[in-house]
Amino acid sequence: MKDLSGRRRVIILIFLTTGIIFLFRLFYIQIIDDSYKLSADNNVIRYVTQHPSRGLIYDRNDKILVYNQPAYDLMVIPRQVKEIDTMDFCNLIDITIDEFKEKIVKAKRYSYYKPSIFQEQLSVITYAALQEKMYKFHGFSVYNRTLRSYPNKIAANILGFVGEVNKSTIEKDSYYVIGDYVGASGIEQAYEKELRGTKGINVYMVDVFNRIKGSFSNGEYDTLAVPGKTLNVTIKSDLQLLGESLMKNKIGSIVAIEPSSGEILAMISSPVYDPNLLVGRVRSKNYTIMQNDTTLPMFNRALMAQYPPGSIFKLIQALIAMQEKVAVPGTMFSCNKNLVNCHNHPYPLDLPSSIQHSCNPYYYMLYKRILNQGKSSNIFKDAAIGFDNWRKHIISFGLGQKLGIDIANEKMGYIPTAESYDKIYGKYHWRFETIYSLGIGQGEILVVPLQMANIASILANRGYYYQPHLIRNLEDERPFKRRYTTIEPQYFEIVADAMKKAVESGTATRAKIDDIAVCGKTGTAENPHGEDHSIFIAFAPKENPKIAISVIVENSGFGGTWAAPIASLMIEKYLKGKIADKSKEDRILVTDFINKSPERNQ
Repeated sequence: MKDLSGRRRVIILIFLTTGIIFLFRLFYIQIIDDSYKLSADNNVIRYVTQHPSRGLIYDRNDKILVYNQPAYDLMVIPRQVKEIDTMDFCNLIDITIDEFKEKIVKAKRYSYYKPSIFQEQLSVITYAALQEKMYKFHGFSVYNRTLRSYPNKIAANILGFVGEVNKSTIEKDSYYVIGDYVGASGIEQAYEKELRGTKGINVYMVDVFNRIKGSFSNGEYDTLAVPGKTLNVTIKSDLQLLGESLMKNKIGSIVAIEPSSGEILAMISSPVYDPNLLVGRVRSKNYTIMQNDTTLPMFNRALMAQYPPGSIFKLIQALIAMQEKVAVPGTMFSCNKNLVNCHNHPYPLDLPSSIQHSCNPYYYMLYKRILNQGKSSNIFKDAAIGFDNWRKHIISFGLGQKLGIDIANEKMGYIPTAESYDKIYGKYHWRFETIYSLGIGQGEILVVPLQMANIASILANRGYYYQPHLIRNLEDERPFKRRYTTIEPQYFEIVADAMKKAVESGTATRAKIDDIAVCGKTGTAENPHGEDHSIFIAFAPKENPKIAISVIVENSGFGGTWAAPIASLMIEKYLKGKIADKSKEDRILVTDFINKSPERNQ
């Protein structure tokens, strides 16, 4: 009996000791050690990213070009999705069960524990209906974001668009997570860091039904989102709108520059498109449609298309000839059509008249003088020496290189080198007659429309230019330095006078504007695939110029017929604020070079 009683006491003692230890441990966990409390807190805390408002974009006169409108993205954390009414959920957001499963699988591939987009850009009605039942759907939450909106529907190739961030960008920049949006082209891409702002975080307490009960610790750990910077682009909205209207149903571009600053006043690539087409849930569909469009609306011709410059190149040739002292304004040549095809000029022309009437044989002879200066007794070597010297001058006009505009995809154009001809013909096995077409802006030379407008800007400034750019109000913006050509200023005045005569009584009379001295030059770029391209560059007024411009209309023939009047309308609108000759404007507006309207031959 004693043994039984002793065993009973031992068992009771063990239970008492265990109970005391358990109670002490419970007291320690609940009162002294807060690690379990923190762990419990983490189970009822939700971290919600506050996305900043993307910076607004205005034109040079503070007219809104891009603003934000609210959007709601449904997010999911796969690990937390348990025992929800899938059918009810799918009905709310208008998807099928199969689509639900696909989206969950996609989210799991990204992360079981991190939020990712389940359904982007819910409608306001869907968002409201979902909010009422959100407590039923564990693992799901709605993030408030913004979408871009373009009220004027202009300047798509300048402004660009915003798209969902890809894996590569996420890996390069820790700012982004899956489902974020990032500038994908144009200003939106080039100034992404300025426009995107800084994210904030709100820390909330939630109950077991995933309902927010309030801020954690009275918002002590919250951080505010910082909106992106507001930007002013250099373009003038009404001028941009006019340019896009004039280029409707035409393929080509318009670039207008303020010579005194390098600011882009308008930059049209046609066909144009409404930038709102690349916003929201229709973005992917519309993007595919435009990518497959044979007229290439998303191809920014102003920066990416490359053309032979045609006769506008004669302006530079004349300047180089005078700088090299192989010609003076009074230098005369006959219009010898046996050398190269031309119009019928019945009498010899001097240098200003050759610009006014655009004589090809004149520039055949002038280019020959530039290349063959007798610096070697070997005619082939002499041509190579002359060519290298000529190319040095050409490069100083910003050709054969990027000018450095803000947005991406600018092309360099092409100015051949002596080495490039050596590869074709052999060293010192080519001469002037091999490459004479360069003298009239044909052959291997390729120029980008932006570069053409920059040539006009150089002529307006009598020998220098500023880097063309599209933003004018960044805090860290530094003044752009003048970039000088190799040509002395006095020669530019001679060429400017000749350009003025070309508009008054030469090849560019369709560019005339009452009370404005327009200096212009027509060009026609040969096109082996169809009709030639119409080209025109100009600046105005002659003294203290305010605008320099290039216009290209593909497959439309002579530059004076179409490109020149388009340029004159743009100049008149900018300098006078209105267009007096509505018949000139109407003629351009009704002409269709894409569908070949009858007006095209007027």
